[in-house]
Amino acid sequence: MTDYFAGDPRTHRERMLAGDLYIADDPEIDARSARAARLADLYRRQVLAGDPAARGWLEDLIGDLAADAVIRPPLHVDYGDHISIGPRTFVNFNLTALDVASITIGADCQIGPNVQLLTPTHPIDPDMRRDKLEAAEPITIGDNVWLGGGVIVCPGVTIGENSVIGAGSVVTRDIPAGVVAVGSPARVIRTIEASRVS
Repeated sequence: MTDYFAGDPRTHRERMLAGDLYIADDPEIDARSARAARLADLYRRQVLAGDPAARGWLEDLIGDLAADAVIRPPLHVDYGDHISIGPRTFVNFNLTALDVASITIGADCQIGPNVQLLTPTHPIDPDMRRDKLEAAEPITIGDNVWLGGGVIVCPGVTIGENSVIGAGSVVTRDIPAGVVAVGSPARVIRTIEASRVS
Protein backbone atom coordinates (compact mmCIF):
# COMPACT_ATOMS: atom_id res chain seq x y z
CA MET A 1 0.00 0.00 0.00
CA THR A 2 1.19 3.52 -0.79
CA ASP A 3 2.28 5.56 2.24
CA TYR A 4 -0.12 8.46 1.82
CA PHE A 5 0.94 10.04 5.10
CA ALA A 6 4.74 10.16 4.83
CA GLY A 7 6.00 13.16 6.79
CA ASP A 8 2.59 13.81 8.39
CA PRO A 9 2.85 13.17 12.15
CA ARG A 10 -0.89 13.57 12.82
CA THR A 11 -3.08 10.70 13.94
CA HIS A 12 -5.83 9.52 11.62
CA ARG A 13 -8.39 11.16 13.90
CA GLU A 14 -6.53 14.47 13.70
CA ARG A 15 -6.56 14.19 9.90
CA MET A 16 -10.25 13.32 9.99
CA LEU A 17 -11.10 16.36 12.12
CA ALA A 18 -9.11 18.58 9.74
CA GLY A 19 -11.16 17.32 6.77
CA ASP A 20 -8.15 15.61 5.21
CA LEU A 21 -7.82 12.06 3.93
CA TYR A 22 -7.41 9.47 6.66
CA ILE A 23 -7.83 5.74 7.28
CA ALA A 24 -11.25 5.02 8.77
CA ASP A 25 -10.45 1.69 10.44
CA ASP A 26 -7.80 3.18 12.73
CA PRO A 27 -8.06 1.68 16.29
CA GLU A 28 -8.65 5.07 17.98
CA ILE A 29 -11.43 5.90 15.54
CA ASP A 30 -12.92 2.40 15.86
CA ALA A 31 -13.08 2.79 19.65
CA ARG A 32 -14.93 6.11 19.39
CA SER A 33 -17.37 4.64 16.88
CA ALA A 34 -18.02 1.62 19.13
CA ARG A 35 -18.70 3.97 22.06
CA ALA A 36 -21.26 5.87 19.97
CA ALA A 37 -23.00 2.63 18.93
CA ARG A 38 -23.25 1.54 22.58
CA LEU A 39 -24.70 4.88 23.70
CA ALA A 40 -27.23 4.94 20.85
CA ASP A 41 -28.32 1.41 21.73
CA LEU A 42 -28.60 2.24 25.44
CA TYR A 43 -30.70 5.29 24.60
CA ARG A 44 -33.04 3.22 22.41
CA ARG A 45 -33.44 0.46 24.99
CA GLN A 46 -34.04 2.88 27.87
CA VAL A 47 -36.67 4.82 25.89
CA LEU A 48 -38.45 1.56 25.07
CA ALA A 49 -38.33 0.61 28.74
CA GLY A 50 -39.89 3.96 29.70
CA ASP A 51 -36.86 4.97 31.76
CA PRO A 52 -36.92 8.75 32.39
CA ALA A 53 -33.11 8.65 32.66
CA ALA A 54 -32.81 7.71 28.97
CA ARG A 55 -32.15 11.34 28.05
CA GLY A 56 -28.82 11.14 29.85
CA TRP A 57 -27.52 8.55 27.36
CA LEU A 58 -28.54 10.83 24.48
CA GLU A 59 -26.81 13.81 26.07
CA ASP A 60 -23.65 11.73 26.45
CA LEU A 61 -23.86 10.80 22.77
CA ILE A 62 -24.66 14.10 21.04
CA GLY A 63 -21.97 16.78 21.21
CA ASP A 64 -24.29 19.79 21.56
CA LEU A 65 -27.94 18.99 22.23
CA ALA A 66 -30.45 21.69 23.18
CA ALA A 67 -32.37 20.84 26.34
CA ASP A 68 -35.72 20.81 24.53
CA ALA A 69 -34.63 19.06 21.32
CA VAL A 70 -36.33 15.68 20.79
CA ILE A 71 -34.80 12.65 19.06
CA ARG A 72 -36.93 9.52 18.66
CA PRO A 73 -34.89 6.32 18.58
CA PRO A 74 -33.40 4.47 16.87
CA LEU A 75 -30.55 6.83 16.00
CA HIS A 76 -27.41 5.88 14.07
CA VAL A 77 -24.26 8.01 14.21
CA ASP A 78 -20.55 7.55 13.57
CA TYR A 79 -19.37 9.41 16.69
CA GLY A 80 -22.15 11.70 17.92
CA ASP A 81 -19.85 14.32 19.38
CA HIS A 82 -19.60 16.15 16.03
CA ILE A 83 -23.36 16.81 15.99
CA SER A 84 -25.12 19.98 17.17
CA ILE A 85 -28.92 20.14 17.43
CA GLY A 86 -30.69 23.40 18.25
CA PRO A 87 -33.64 24.29 20.48
CA ARG A 88 -37.12 22.92 19.79
CA THR A 89 -35.90 20.69 16.97
CA PHE A 90 -37.72 17.39 16.48
CA VAL A 91 -36.00 14.36 14.94
CA ASN A 92 -38.21 11.44 13.99
CA PHE A 93 -37.31 7.72 13.94
CA ASN A 94 -34.20 6.28 12.35
CA LEU A 95 -31.96 9.27 11.69
CA THR A 96 -28.60 8.26 10.22
CA ALA A 97 -26.10 11.06 10.89
CA LEU A 98 -22.60 10.08 9.76
CA ASP A 99 -20.70 12.79 11.59
CA VAL A 100 -17.16 12.29 10.34
CA ALA A 101 -17.29 16.07 9.81
CA SER A 102 -19.58 18.36 11.78
CA ILE A 103 -23.35 18.20 11.38
CA THR A 104 -25.16 21.32 12.57
CA ILE A 105 -28.96 21.30 12.81
CA GLY A 106 -30.51 24.64 13.76
CA ALA A 107 -33.45 25.59 15.97
CA ASP A 108 -37.09 24.62 15.28
CA CYS A 109 -36.23 22.04 12.62
CA GLN A 110 -38.41 19.08 11.70
CA ILE A 111 -36.44 16.03 10.62
CA GLY A 112 -38.63 13.28 9.13
CA PRO A 113 -38.16 9.54 9.58
CA ASN A 114 -35.30 7.74 7.83
CA VAL A 115 -33.36 10.93 7.02
CA GLN A 116 -29.67 10.47 6.20
CA LEU A 117 -27.09 13.20 6.82
CA LEU A 118 -23.89 11.92 5.20
CA THR A 119 -20.62 13.83 5.63
CA PRO A 120 -18.09 11.16 4.49
CA THR A 121 -16.51 11.31 1.05
CA HIS A 122 -14.38 8.71 -0.71
CA PRO A 123 -11.80 9.11 -3.49
CA ILE A 124 -12.83 8.51 -7.08
CA ASP A 125 -9.44 6.86 -7.63
CA PRO A 126 -10.04 3.10 -7.21
CA ASP A 127 -6.61 2.41 -5.69
CA MET A 128 -7.11 5.03 -3.00
CA ARG A 129 -10.56 3.63 -2.25
CA ARG A 130 -9.12 0.12 -2.03
CA ASP A 131 -6.60 1.47 0.48
CA LYS A 132 -9.56 2.60 2.68
CA LEU A 133 -8.99 6.35 2.42
CA GLU A 134 -11.84 8.71 3.16
CA ALA A 135 -12.45 12.32 4.13
CA ALA A 136 -15.56 14.36 4.97
CA GLU A 137 -17.29 17.69 4.46
CA PRO A 138 -19.64 19.33 7.00
CA ILE A 139 -23.42 19.60 6.71
CA THR A 140 -25.35 22.63 7.97
CA ILE A 141 -29.14 22.70 8.34
CA GLY A 142 -30.47 26.20 9.05
CA ASP A 143 -33.17 27.17 11.55
CA ASN A 144 -36.78 26.09 10.90
CA VAL A 145 -35.91 23.66 8.09
CA TRP A 146 -38.20 20.71 7.40
CA LEU A 147 -36.59 17.60 5.90
CA GLY A 148 -39.29 15.21 4.73
CA GLY A 149 -39.08 11.48 5.31
CA GLY A 150 -36.23 9.68 3.59
CA VAL A 151 -34.30 12.82 2.59
CA ILE A 152 -30.59 12.27 1.95
CA VAL A 153 -28.24 15.22 2.47
CA CYS A 154 -24.82 14.76 0.86
CA PRO A 155 -21.39 15.94 2.10
CA GLY A 156 -20.70 19.66 2.19
CA VAL A 157 -24.32 20.78 1.80
CA THR A 158 -25.88 23.79 3.54
CA ILE A 159 -29.67 24.19 3.63
CA GLY A 160 -30.84 27.72 4.33
CA GLU A 161 -33.32 28.65 7.07
CA ASN A 162 -37.06 28.12 6.60
CA SER A 163 -36.59 25.81 3.61
CA VAL A 164 -38.49 22.57 3.00
CA ILE A 165 -36.98 19.50 1.35
CA GLY A 166 -39.58 17.11 -0.08
CA ALA A 167 -39.72 13.49 1.04
CA GLY A 168 -37.25 11.18 -0.66
CA SER A 169 -35.15 14.00 -2.11
CA VAL A 170 -31.37 13.75 -2.47
CA VAL A 171 -29.69 17.06 -1.69
CA THR A 172 -26.37 17.22 -3.54
CA ARG A 173 -25.74 20.98 -3.45
CA ASP A 174 -26.58 23.98 -1.25
CA ILE A 175 -30.23 25.03 -0.99
CA PRO A 176 -30.99 28.72 -0.30
CA ALA A 177 -33.20 30.00 2.50
CA GLY A 178 -36.97 30.13 2.15
CA VAL A 179 -37.57 27.67 -0.68
CA VAL A 180 -39.13 24.27 -1.39
CA ALA A 181 -36.80 21.80 -3.09
CA VAL A 182 -37.62 18.29 -4.28
CA GLY A 183 -36.21 15.48 -6.37
CA SER A 184 -32.98 13.62 -7.02
CA PRO A 185 -30.97 15.70 -7.22
CA ALA A 186 -33.09 18.19 -5.26
CA ARG A 187 -34.07 21.30 -7.21
CA VAL A 188 -35.83 24.44 -6.02
CA ILE A 189 -39.43 24.46 -7.25
CA ARG A 190 -40.73 27.56 -5.47
CA THR A 191 -40.07 30.19 -2.87
CA ILE A 192 -41.91 30.32 0.44
CA GLU A 193 -43.77 33.50 1.31
CA ALA A 194 -44.10 34.26 5.01
CA SER A 195 -47.70 34.06 6.19
CA ARG A 196 -49.36 35.50 9.23
CA VAL A 197 -52.34 33.98 10.99
CA SER A 198 -54.65 36.60 12.43
